[in-house]
Amino acid sequence: MKAVQFHEVGGPEVLQYGEVEQPTPAAGQVRLRVAASAYNGMRAGFLPIPIQLPHVPGYDVSGTVDAIGEGVTGLTVGDAVIAFLPMDRDGGAAEYVIAPADAVVAAPTSVPLADAAALPSVALTAWQALFDDGRLTAGQRLLVVGAGGVVGKYAVQLAKRAGAHVIATASPRSADAVRTAGADQVIDHTDTDLLDALDGQVDVLLNLAPIEPEQFAADVAAVHDGGVVVSTTAFMATPGDESRGVRAATVFVLPNRERLTELVALVDAGALTVEVTRRIPLAELPALHAEGAAGRIAGKVIVLP
Repeated sequence: MKAVQFHEVGGPEVLQYGEVEQPTPAAGQVRLRVAASAYNGMRAGFLPIPIQLPHVPGYDVSGTVDAIGEGVTGLTVGDAVIAFLPMDRDGGAAEYVIAPADAVVAAPTSVPLADAAALPSVALTAWQALFDDGRLTAGQRLLVVGAGGVVGKYAVQLAKRAGAHVIATASPRSADAVRTAGADQVIDHTDTDLLDALDGQVDVLLNLAPIEPEQFAADVAAVHDGGVVVSTTAFMATPGDESRGVRAATVFVLPNRERLTELVALVDAGALTVEVTRRIPLAELPALHAEGAAGRIAGKVIVLP
């Protein structure tokens, strides 16, 4: 089968497209015929996750069940599914991929199966950041820094559905999309001081942007006493303020089959929008990584085998 893999971590040049052996599911596993995987940067080695080399990237996947390992129940060949695959194992940038059966859920029926690959890890990240780490509840005020990205727009949608008042920072390019997602106030971070633009403190600050540590520390003043700062930027520490009881939490997204099933239901109910900005063939994935290294990728890109 065709796949993209890397034998060492590094720049886009480490990615190789070619033939690899088709995997066979073991007990508790299923093999998926891949409809699409989603772009991610695992090959750079930035995440603190040990992987076995050579490695096939792509921990978000959609497809159909192609073969079933021993002991698996509740799934049949031909089922349309999505999964957030274990990051330390081979991913979906291939024609076929092995998935733990307990990571697989039925795909949404309201979007094309390939597009559903854009949902798992980013929507789970938004949910975990808001509700597991941020403990956001109805009536609270939320500030999302860097809401113009894919996780940010999921976070805005989920927070509004939960009854929060959402303030978001975005560039002029993404401001309209953030408003459409449900933000009550959008602050242009390119020409406006965040603290000056706020009309009061917030309960939860969710940072999704690679801002300077000094700026991040200053932004904690936006959170009232007893609030929480949550961040997905695992490469730097999340600041809090112990003197005011402001808690700090860094998100390391975890697989959660029950939660992913709930997110699929929200998509099919029209309460959550799956965004796909671009679709590319698998053979072009190394070139896409080169674009990503140059900072030229916007939105969610899916990869078709």
